[in-house]
Amino acid sequence: MNGTNPPDIGASAHVLTPVRILDENGMLLGEPPQIEPERLRAMLRLMMLGRRLDQKAISLQRRGKLGTYPPLSGQEAAAVGTAYAMDAEVDHFVPQYREQLTMLHWGLPLSTYLLQRMGHPAGSALPSHGRLWPQQVALGAHLPHAVGLAWGMRLQGKPGVVLTQFGDGASNEGDFHEACNIAGVKGAPLVMVCQNNGWAISIPWHEQSAAESVASRAAGYGFPGIAVDGNDVLAVYTAVADARARAEAGDGPTLIEARCHRLGAHSTADDPKRYRPADFDEQASKVDPIHRFRSYLVGLGQWDDTADADTIAWCDDQIVTAVAEFDATPPPDPGQMLQHLYAEPDMRLRRQQEELRTSIEENR
Repeated sequence: MNGTNPPDIGASAHVLTPVRILDENGMLLGEPPQIEPERLRAMLRLMMLGRRLDQKAISLQRRGKLGTYPPLSGQEAAAVGTAYAMDAEVDHFVPQYREQLTMLHWGLPLSTYLLQRMGHPAGSALPSHGRLWPQQVALGAHLPHAVGLAWGMRLQGKPGVVLTQFGDGASNEGDFHEACNIAGVKGAPLVMVCQNNGWAISIPWHEQSAAESVASRAAGYGFPGIAVDGNDVLAVYTAVADARARAEAGDGPTLIEARCHRLGAHSTADDPKRYRPADFDEQASKVDPIHRFRSYLVGLGQWDDTADADTIAWCDDQIVTAVAEFDATPPPDPGQMLQHLYAEPDMRLRRQQEELRTSIEENR
């Protein structure tokens, strides 16, 4: 399945050749994974939902209705290929902050995700199945948690494995190295997927690390590292499915580096024109993962203009419904900011709660 590197539109060369199954035009380069047609169509629908969600969420943020929003456009294949290769019925997912599509696949309502992005306490409500964990904004801080969860599941003989996702910036935090080290030592059933867009927030890879790539680091921790074309949803699916099978069989963790080209900014607080090449957007559009996968499904006879129109209408309906539920949610009580911090509040927290209640009453 190995092919050539995707167009180098980042700021550094990667030595490991990424696995590819589809070229930029959706033509096969290698053996595709065996996925049912309806599942393939569902994968494309979720990718398209992510692209349209970005458009709506950025609009909401510009109108002051959301806080800082992290767009996913251009990285949909890495997210969706990963999500569909896992088993959300038994596996656990420990996300960073750009994992909206994977969280939706794990059962998080879209309206709840929007509430998260505005900082509403109701946005912290997670599905009752307990396999989706809170998203983490501090870079890499969730990775030791993911390892501990996976190790604990293995010690208790529980089914399933743990998935965690993060970016190239997080791979240069100390938490990443500590997590990889203990994961390798303990043989934790863990799948680690790094979406490497080559820039972190604004720093090119060669200024972040002297390593050849994220995937090349895995050998130092005693487990496999695999580089894949992150714009190729089938390559990502295959790599993650293989990694999950290893973990489930007791063969330990795998580090997967999905090399992506984010089409937009790092977040709504970022201006990529200040640090990316002038022709970046033009080059990135040539490897658009949605165009690639749609072209593949058209070639299979599994997609056409009608499917495209129906899916756009479905996406818009999902978003309109979620925004209506979001708008209908009452504003939070200020006192909620001090709730759910401890199972039993200590003396200091109780004092702060009383001071806050007094302040609220005095200012009404």
